Amino acid sequence: MIIPFYKPYYTGAEESYIRDAMARNRISGDGFYTAKVKEFIEEMFSVYKVFLTTSATHALEMAALLLNLEPGDEVLMPSFTFPSTANAVVLRGARPVFVEIQASTLNIDPADLEEKITPRSKAIIPVHYAGIGCEMDQIMSLAREHQLQVIEDAAQAVNASYRGRYLGTWGQMGCYSFHETKNITCGEGGALLINVGDTEMIQRAEQIIQKGTNRRQFIDGEVDRYTWVNWGSSYTPSEVLTAFLYAQFMELERITAKRRMIHGAYTHYLLPYARSGKIGIPVIPSACQSNYHLYYILFPTETARKNAQKALASSGIETAFHYVPLHSSPMGQRLGYRSGDLPLTEDLSRRLLRLPFFTGMTDSEIEYVMEHVTGILEKI
Repeated sequence: MIIPFYKPYYTGAEESYIRDAMARNRISGDGFYTAKVKEFIEEMFSVYKVFLTTSATHALEMAALLLNLEPGDEVLMPSFTFPSTANAVVLRGARPVFVEIQASTLNIDPADLEEKITPRSKAIIPVHYAGIGCEMDQIMSLAREHQLQVIEDAAQAVNASYRGRYLGTWGQMGCYSFHETKNITCGEGGALLINVGDTEMIQRAEQIIQKGTNRRQFIDGEVDRYTWVNWGSSYTPSEVLTAFLYAQFMELERITAKRRMIHGAYTHYLLPYARSGKIGIPVIPSACQSNYHLYYILFPTETARKNAQKALASSGIETAFHYVPLHSSPMGQRLGYRSGDLPLTEDLSRRLLRLPFFTGMTDSEIEYVMEHVTGILEKI
């Protein structure tokens, strides 16, 4: 049996929505289905204003533009994240300041975060790894104390919450991903969530997403023509993608329930090994409601992780190792960071192995993966 690391899930309704988008004779974006998806997100997650983008990367870049980041500014974030989190900051000439993570959740450590705030700090980007929320009450308290903006990287956390509040809606801004590997997908896509009623910020966001023009005001009949008024880019997804995405959102709860089942099955098999101290597995704190985005094992050593990955591959089971901590990457070293700066992040990242996890996973596929994983663990 061959088990892929991930497989995109189709609800079965995507094609009909795409055909409807085509029949409306507008597929360039910012049309009927863009409006439907934005409305759904705003109502479902209680968001003040949503902008759909072509990726979470672009949503982060938009957020950095809205922050008016400048050279010399610092933005605090975990090193254990995808490069997009830091790229949005570096592209503005600002400096990412990397913070340790917690061993329990692999999320940013509020204690180390507080230690690294300086007079140059401008913002915090907490990353909700695996759909499990960071300690947002503590983070928001620090942000208020030091007058910092908060942009949540909730790329992995659509439909997850912390203390009853959806992730992505705690900070001034939040970012979602609808990439092929995510729970809710349209192949490539994202969203910028603005959670404050800042009219100026929203107007600037409208200009940024419309290539720096006031086209939105033209569409709304506020001006008789549009022109270049600000910096911006082309971040709007096509109607084909948003129609696909709308079909996915209509099945949001069913998709989450299916992933909860898979997550629970993995935990059922692996909990005895975690309790015995052989491995670590995802921990969902009581304050968190996960969206069950992924599943990982923390092996006792890097060698054990490598051996397990090799053995699983030989049985047709695809797994993944991530992330190379950003501070120890070649780009991180160009920014002045070095291996050893964040020892806990480095240790955890070396020992982590992600298991196959996708919405359409069958019982036989789950059992096959667990048969081979537990066989490896019995020998550790």
